[in-house]
Amino acid sequence: MLNAQAIADDGQLLSEETIRATLEQGLRGQFTGAKLLVLIPDHTRTIPLPQLFPMLVDALSDVKQLDFMVALGTHPPLSEESRCKLVGITLEEWRTTYAHVGILNHEWDNPTALAEIGMMTDDQIREIAGPAWHPSLSGDIAVQINRAVLDYDHILIVGPSFPHEVVGISGGAKYLFPGICGPDMINKFHWLGALITTMKIIGVKDTPVRNVIHAATNFVPTPISLLSLVVVGNGLAGMFIGDHLEAWSAAADLSRQHHIRWIDKPMEQVLSWCPPMYDELWTGGKAMYKLEPAVADGGELIIYAPHMDIVSVTHGKHIYDLGYHVLPYFLKQWDKFKDHPTSAIAHSTHVKGIGTFEDGIETPRIQVTLASRIPEADCKVLNLGYRNPDDINPADWENREDDGILFVPKAGETLYRVKA
Repeated sequence: MLNAQAIADDGQLLSEETIRATLEQGLRGQFTGAKLLVLIPDHTRTIPLPQLFPMLVDALSDVKQLDFMVALGTHPPLSEESRCKLVGITLEEWRTTYAHVGILNHEWDNPTALAEIGMMTDDQIREIAGPAWHPSLSGDIAVQINRAVLDYDHILIVGPSFPHEVVGISGGAKYLFPGICGPDMINKFHWLGALITTMKIIGVKDTPVRNVIHAATNFVPTPISLLSLVVVGNGLAGMFIGDHLEAWSAAADLSRQHHIRWIDKPMEQVLSWCPPMYDELWTGGKAMYKLEPAVADGGELIIYAPHMDIVSVTHGKHIYDLGYHVLPYFLKQWDKFKDHPTSAIAHSTHVKGIGTFEDGIETPRIQVTLASRIPEADCKVLNLGYRNPDDINPADWENREDDGILFVPKAGETLYRVKA
């Protein structure tokens, strides 16, 4: 059930007074005397944490212990300064006003930081995957999670919902898996999403990948609540507090209303401006995923990221070894690639998009071009097109949809689809 909710009127955002009142109604007194772990996203998700953090600390002032953990998945850990910036406080404020509040990183690659809480069987995964099942998914999988969750009385997830290239609609229990889980689970569910393909899964509420996440969540022994947010611009269009399944479901429905834009025809060219919050292509690929359905067959999508100079801190070596390719390129040569992490292969297929691989010839549906600080020689190795970002003037791309040219000034969260 929901403890509280707030939905803004059409074209409006929730006022600070409504946000505060909703947090009071939904959280005050719910965890009295408990040791509470609050899971939050990192800087690659749009959420007004600097506004929410002091309100949350106040509304949760009657807990015994209050800690926040950044649900990093495999993203790089944040420094103390970056964690403070994330929640809108200074280091001095953390050491004084908020000295009683922990702000922690997840450590996905530290085995001692993980605990095994269950096992998903091969048969279970095969049943959930359905028609998308492939032998590369074979095998049981140990469900590992940050062992810190076992030391708390309750988990509160705080995060937004957006269309998502792997799970369909983000948010909710995704902050557990992959947010604070181990690498095996991360690889498995990312790969399942890739086998389904971004084009089929993005923006869909009920998906096999979501079902895997919820099945894994059933093993978590600590009770879970959710503050699910629908973010529009720099504000909130909706808040849902309560049971993690019900709150996520309500937010997902509202997200689909706000975060999908329908266009009249497919575009021959798209300039997708990747914002600075995506500081590596691992996350900046979202500028491709959300726009792929809007590009005409044979068209070009340009990821315009003049700030970006790295593919991935964590996964870069694997991605350079793999390059970016369509899914059949890997499936038809599986023995060649089976030893690479499937999450890296999945990312490769997401960025390249759908296409074919026949008689040794790869034919992607669209051309993906990278306009960033990643050098042209690297783009060639990565099997991506290259443009010099300094040669692009975004103003030249504005208001040209009638010409088959689309410009998206902040790409990565709004999904673009063509009207049927």
